[in-house]
Amino acid sequence: MHPMPIHRARNLEKLGQIAHGFFGRTGGVSTGVYASLNCGPGSRDDPAAVVENRARVVAALAPGARLVSQAQIHSANVNIVGPDWNFAARPEGDAMVTTLPGVMLGILTADCAPVLFADTEVGVIGAAHAGWKGAVAGVLENTVAAMERAGAKTGRIVAAIGPTISQVNYEVGADMRERFAEKDSGFFVPSDRAGYFRFDLPGYVAGRLRRAGIASVSNLGLCTYPPENGFFSYRRTTHLSEPDYGREISVIVLK
Repeated sequence: MHPMPIHRARNLEKLGQIAHGFFGRTGGVSTGVYASLNCGPGSRDDPAAVVENRARVVAALAPGARLVSQAQIHSANVNIVGPDWNFAARPEGDAMVTTLPGVMLGILTADCAPVLFADTEVGVIGAAHAGWKGAVAGVLENTVAAMERAGAKTGRIVAAIGPTISQVNYEVGADMRERFAEKDSGFFVPSDRAGYFRFDLPGYVAGRLRRAGIASVSNLGLCTYPPENGFFSYRRTTHLSEPDYGREISVIVLK
């Protein structure tokens, strides 16, 4: 069995009361293009392998916790995971907030930014899937607002950005750049190809978190694109013309 590398954010690690981890693609049972820790039910992997991989994540971080993830749709929708949550369902949405101990919030990614949030003074945690569309639509601010409604204070919230495609590997067209406000133009640099740009997704996400009033924002600085980094990448899959791709998981749980 391969060891299961778990990446952690320094600012979240300092907090008591929570466990968190950003997982890569090693340490699971999936094979082929999904090798090996594919945690995405939305992929075409063997569902039993995905269930086992997700169980391994829980066992590695917080044995006995209940893992929740959503059908992510690049929206700004936040789900509140409360006592009446249906753990058998996989509702649509791109962020979650809970105050329940033992409920592990899981974000699935393969280039987009996973963001984990915590205000441990009142025991509120959140997790968001921030691709560029969701970030532009306000998924990060909506997560912060939902945490505040649950008792958190923005000034106390700690946020961490996990493995995300980096600017050097994220080429986009001029049409996408036009979707952004003028004040965000600094997150784009011209690419080697005329009419194309390279977009700094983690930088943009960090900027929006700070503008939302979060003082403690960390970025792991891990790019999902290079195969040697050990992550699934939608863009790499596309460039290699592979038929499908797995998803890495980023999780946070109140102890």
